[in-house]
Amino acid sequence: MSNRVILSVDAMGGDFGPRVTLPACTSVLKKHPALEILLVGEADLLNKQLGRMRLSDDIKARLTIVASGDSVQMDDKPSAAIRHRQDSSMAVAVKMVAEGSAAACVSAGNTGALMAFGRQHLKMQPGIDRPAIIASVPTMQGHCYMLDLGANVDCSEEHLLQFAIMGSVMFEALEGVPARIGLLNIGEEAIKGNEQVRLAHELIRQQKGLNYIGFIEGNDVFAGKADVIVCDGFVGNIALKSSEGLAKLISRKVRRSFTRNLYRRLLAFLAYPVLRELQEQMDPSRRNGATLLGLQGIVMKSHGGANKNCFAYALEQAIIEVEQNVPSKISERLASYLTSKDQ
Repeated sequence: MSNRVILSVDAMGGDFGPRVTLPACTSVLKKHPALEILLVGEADLLNKQLGRMRLSDDIKARLTIVASGDSVQMDDKPSAAIRHRQDSSMAVAVKMVAEGSAAACVSAGNTGALMAFGRQHLKMQPGIDRPAIIASVPTMQGHCYMLDLGANVDCSEEHLLQFAIMGSVMFEALEGVPARIGLLNIGEEAIKGNEQVRLAHELIRQQKGLNYIGFIEGNDVFAGKADVIVCDGFVGNIALKSSEGLAKLISRKVRRSFTRNLYRRLLAFLAYPVLRELQEQMDPSRRNGATLLGLQGIVMKSHGGANKNCFAYALEQAIIEVEQNVPSKISERLASYLTSKDQ
């Protein structure tokens, strides 16, 4: 990172708050000399915790505490957060992006509230009805991106088309190559799936500029058949959580199998480099950081239970999206889509 980047961080968000967010922020600051972070939260608590950490003058100079009144709780309803939590660390962090004080916001807090504040203060991209959660998923070839992962339980065919356009633009911005778009379904045949998915298939297929490969099934996700996988938030969230659970199951089964006796421990020692590589590839925490795509600004959602390393990955992802100017590229692509749609 060569150019100056400022991130606003909801330091109080998530299951662990400052115990995770502060160490994660300082570790990322050490890697990026041009990065500055605005820590939003309870000033006295943040100052006390920072005082316990051995930080260089350079790191201290690039950390700024922004006081907030309270914090959003994980069980707060989005509507209640909008009414009563406008002075919360999450709301203030989002507002700083809207005001131009920060280039992106990162939070591990309540997803619904984060989305509500994003829509209220950053507004939606023209032509986009709802934000979608997009994140990286490991595949045999590397990784792909899937959206929506839980923001929108019920979606129309038009929403799925919007997700396809946004996902395609984001992939091309981050990866530098055109994206293969797949629509998640229960079969590859045109007659399969519910009416919403079949109608979305026709809309996406007709959209010029999208490299649409058609329906893909669940087993195709990890085979790397598509670069961007489109689905509604109900299906996407279940698919994501199921894959994360399976990854943990395999990891635990392998560890137990290799520790049953001395012979297996010896095999584990010899196979350690391979096992380590496999664990890193399958570890969901190494892909922590889901973007709320469709907002007129960058908002990055971290897992609520993220540890220091996981939260640091979310910060790194936010930096990449700032450098690639993802919202502007989506806006340009959407403008061309809306123009062609009206003709």
